[in-house]
Amino acid sequence: MKKVVLIFLSLLLLGLCGCEQEQAPQAVPEIARMQAICELATTECYYHNVAKFEQKDAEQFLWLSRDKRFWVEYSGIVTIGVDASLVSLTVEGDRVTITMPPAEVQGAVVDPDSLNETSFIVAGNSAAITAEDQTEAFRQAQGQMEEAAKQDRALLAGAQQRAEKLLADYVANVGESVGRTYQIEWVYVDAEGNRLPDA
Repeated sequence: MKKVVLIFLSLLLLGLCGCEQEQAPQAVPEIARMQAICELATTECYYHNVAKFEQKDAEQFLWLSRDKRFWVEYSGIVTIGVDASLVSLTVEGDRVTITMPPAEVQGAVVDPDSLNETSFIVAGNSAAITAEDQTEAFRQAQGQMEEAAKQDRALLAGAQQRAEKLLADYVANVGESVGRTYQIEWVYVDAEGNRLPDA
């Protein structure tokens, strides 16, 4: 009988020791989570524009020549965000220093569904338009859309502020979960990771 009681007590102790304990709340912000937040903080902007295609002397007959001229109406999406690989942090006590790169254009894609027969407007005296011309116009439209987004300082600033807000909220939530209030210091770097002078 004593053996049965000892075996039962031993199993009970082993069972209690083997029970999974709740994980302690995370004490400090983690860089991997912050980089994931930056990747999620990308902004998609929708553009609608008209691109012009022109090729001089595209068609010649004897001394006469005609140009190719047409316009393409299109829609597209530009993705703007922060390069997560350049985001870093250090934690010293209650002070969190976050290195933040600028927001940048991460991609521009013309929506192929926005292109149909009515998207191409050919000038009345234009030489014949080929499929290659349409492909080139499509490529140029994509480049113009990306360049327009790169010049839109308000759009880029808004995307960076959105990423900063999400990171600040994350740091505050981590601190709250362990009863701490973290103070954030932002360090800004350029697109190559070089520190910018303090403003």
